[in-house]
Amino acid sequence: MKVLVIAPTPFFSHRGTHIRILEEALALEKLGNQITIATYHIGGNIPEKIKTKIDLRRIRRLLFWYKKLEAGPDWQKIILDLMLLRKVFNLARTQKPEIIHGHLHEGILIGWIVQKIFFWRKIKLIGDFHGSLTKEMVSHAYLKAGILNKIFSWVEKRIDNLSDFAIVSSGENAEEIKKVRKSDSLEVVLDGVNVEHYKNLPSKIESRRNLELPSGRVVIAYTGALVSNKGIAYLFEAIKEVLKISQNPFFILAGFPIEGAEKFIKENGLEKDVRLISPLNYFELPEILNASDIGIDPKDSFSGQASGKILQYMGAGLPVICFDRPNNREYLGDGAFYAQEISVKSLAKTILSAIDNSIEMQSKGNLNKKRATNFSWNESAQKINQIYKK
Repeated sequence: MKVLVIAPTPFFSHRGTHIRILEEALALEKLGNQITIATYHIGGNIPEKIKTKIDLRRIRRLLFWYKKLEAGPDWQKIILDLMLLRKVFNLARTQKPEIIHGHLHEGILIGWIVQKIFFWRKIKLIGDFHGSLTKEMVSHAYLKAGILNKIFSWVEKRIDNLSDFAIVSSGENAEEIKKVRKSDSLEVVLDGVNVEHYKNLPSKIESRRNLELPSGRVVIAYTGALVSNKGIAYLFEAIKEVLKISQNPFFILAGFPIEGAEKFIKENGLEKDVRLISPLNYFELPEILNASDIGIDPKDSFSGQASGKILQYMGAGLPVICFDRPNNREYLGDGAFYAQEISVKSLAKTILSAIDNSIEMQSKGNLNKKRATNFSWNESAQKINQIYKK
């Protein structure tokens, strides 16, 4: 089928939302679909080493000063989305897609407008929800309780109902959307992992040497956006608490934006205990995780987002430290050290417990490596392809 994918974001940036968009598209292309991605004027192109015929189309660079790549709301995105609407309209007019696949609430709204304009073509709209729009805005401190919150919540509920079929990235988000969707045309399509990225890597010792990491310490890696709604505040405080008690762990913070992380490391004198890697290149992630002993994800359940980073940890065969969320349980089963309470104290306690149990670390890591094969992007694409056919 001809599929027009709407990515209202600076695609490609090396973070979870973009990884889902890219890997879904690549896997759907392998199943014979013809994929076009409409996106903003900024972001990286798909690397040449990836053999693909995906057609990446960008809006014009009228907002040439807008260079924000990190996650989070910005009022200028309203202008970018209007320009993206124009781009999607033109692509739908010329390419005549059978499916419009809209990512995020903005992409779904744009897709719905274009679908209605070309109503006689009977284009089907797939809504790919990555989390709650309103809750994400609140988590980024861009929206507070009050009339604006109520307005955005109303808008979000309307968008939740616009698509012919809804795809959600987590069970938590599915429960929220089920409350407002008038039909049961909804399916959970979890994030996946490209297990091929974790084959033919050097030894752990060699990877550590390449990254100039200390030997003899337990390396705990966090990879992803260094922003508040990813649970970074929990992690920063937990790192301080853990290092007061033990000098065994060494932490990697890999991602962006780096200003908050740099300030945290400098103010607390943690230069010898924390390595900041930024920017984080998705295609270099396997070596970072190959050099690590544990992956950590401090995200709470507030925004309803899935956690693609957990699957990367699993693909690398790492045990995982995280909060006891239903979505995390679905991915990890017995492959995690779960913090029972969503708090700094509980997270720090779990880190200390994990690093003192090397046998359990190894066991959980091996279990995750095996389970990762159940969450390949090929499996996700098969599900989506069946939805397309319906």
